[in-house]
Amino acid sequence: MTTDLKGKHILRTDTLTDQELELILTTAARLEGEREGGRRLENMAGQVMAAMFFEPSTRTRLSFEAAMHRLGGDVITIADPKTSSAAKGESLADAVKVVEGYADVIVMRHPRKGSAAEAAEAVSVPVINGGDGAGQHPTQALLDVYTIQKEKGTLDGLTVALAGDLKNGRTVHSLVYLLARFDIDLIFVSPDQLKMPGHITEDLLSQGVRVTHTEDLAAAMRQSDVVYMTRIQKERFAQPEEYERVKGAYVLDMAMIEQATEGITIMHPLPRVNEIKEEVDGYAGAAYFRQAHNGVPVRMALLALVAGRD
Repeated sequence: MTTDLKGKHILRTDTLTDQELELILTTAARLEGEREGGRRLENMAGQVMAAMFFEPSTRTRLSFEAAMHRLGGDVITIADPKTSSAAKGESLADAVKVVEGYADVIVMRHPRKGSAAEAAEAVSVPVINGGDGAGQHPTQALLDVYTIQKEKGTLDGLTVALAGDLKNGRTVHSLVYLLARFDIDLIFVSPDQLKMPGHITEDLLSQGVRVTHTEDLAAAMRQSDVVYMTRIQKERFAQPEEYERVKGAYVLDMAMIEQATEGITIMHPLPRVNEIKEEVDGYAGAAYFRQAHNGVPVRMALLALVAGRD
C-alpha cells in the first residue's frame, strides 16, 4: 500500500506511522535538495495556507510561511489574537469553520492543550498543529528528528539527553514518541518538579525504550551523543514563585562541553533565555540555528503531502 498523507491532520507524533514518518523525512530531504539546486517549486501554486496563531511565535509561524511561499503558495495570517474575533468571544470551532472557506490548509497554534484536535474535528481541510499549550508540537519534533539525522548521519545507536522543563515542554513531549521508533537511549534531565509526565514515561517503557532520569546535566552529557536543551517556561507556571525556584536550573557552557562526549551535538527548540551560553555558538556541534532552519524543508514536506501536492 502506498503511504499517503493527503487530507490528513497532523496533530500528534504518536499517531504517525513509521511509513508516514519516513515519507516526511525523505520528502523534506528531496525538497531541500531541489531548492539548493536552484529549482523553482510550484507544488502549492493556487493553494492558500491560513496561519492561525493565538499564541506568540517566531520560528514556527515564519518557517511555515516561508515554506508555503517556497512552494509557490499563498498565506493568510492571524498573528495576534487581539486583532481576531477571538477577542470578541468567538469560539475556536466557529473561527476555524470560517477560515476553512478561505484556505486549503490550516496551521494553528493555541495556548490550550487539545485545541488542535478540537479544530480538526470542526473542519474538513487539513489542520497542522503548531503547538497546543503544554500538549504537543509535532512539526517541531519532526524537524528535530530531521536535524539529528543530518547532524549524526543516523537515528540508531544514539543516546539523547533531554534537559530542562520536561513537564510542560510540548517539544519534548512530541519528540520522545518519534525517537522511540529508533534504537535510542533517552536520558531525562530535570529538577524533580519538572520531570517528564508519568504517562509519557510509562508509554515509552511499555514500548521497550531505555529511559533514565537524572538531575545532573554534566553527568548526562558525558554519556550522550545529543543534548536537547529546553527553556524553563515562565508562562506555564501558575505561581511566579514556582518559576523563581527553578529558573536557571541548567546553564550549558563550553566547560561542560569540554567534559562531555567528544563531538556531542547541542540542540534547542529556541527561544533560549540563558540555558546555553553564547560562547557555545561557535562550537561546531552547536546545531540549534541549523535546527531552526531545518523547519522550512520539513514544513514544506508536510504542506505538500497533506495537500496532495507532492
